Amino acid sequence: MPKKKPTEDDGPELVKTWELPTSATLGSAVRAKGILQEVQARLPITIRKSIDLDVGILTLALPETSRTTFRAASATVSEVLANIASLPVIPREIEDILTISTTERHRWLNDGRLLSAGTRTVKLRGRAKKITFHVFEPKVVEDLLDRGTVDEWREEDAAAKLENRRRAAYQAKLTRSLKKASKDKTKAKPNSDETNLSGWEDFDRDGFLR
Repeated sequence: MPKKKPTEDDGPELVKTWELPTSATLGSAVRAKGILQEVQARLPITIRKSIDLDVGILTLALPETSRTTFRAASATVSEVLANIASLPVIPREIEDILTISTTERHRWLNDGRLLSAGTRTVKLRGRAKKITFHVFEPKVVEDLLDRGTVDEWREEDAAAKLENRRRAAYQAKLTRSLKKASKDKTKAKPNSDETNLSGWEDFDRDGFLR
């Protein structure tokens, strides 16, 4: 019977956790992941994978031999999280928080109902070009969520869509009526060559060959 391989033991770890407040995540798992990525971006590349997210809790774990690195990383994480509630909300996050579609986000942003807090430009991994997108103020997003504003906007859009359909139907009917009237008028109009003939009025009055 083959012997089992001994399990690897990296030794004791240094561990620290941070609980993400609801005021920061706004109840969104997508927003929580965005916060994790923001934290990772502030850490050295070599230890970015040493911090993880599970059910709203960030956990930093490093070998006991990396005390200096651990202390520096812990300080960085705490610094980032101190102002995390004001971190701008990016498109995919606001769509998850408000449960809206990309089409709705674009429409409400374009018509001024959804207020932008500015733009952000980033370069995505594997892409040569940078992309620019609108970001949103967390407090504004939270207010929209609390007041149920999205439902009101959807009702407004549905009413506007119905009114546009009515107007389009009326316009189409009016256009058809004008075309028909124009055709009827053309049929009723005498031939222009005949009306210009000399003595036509007398002929028309006296009748054919009188």
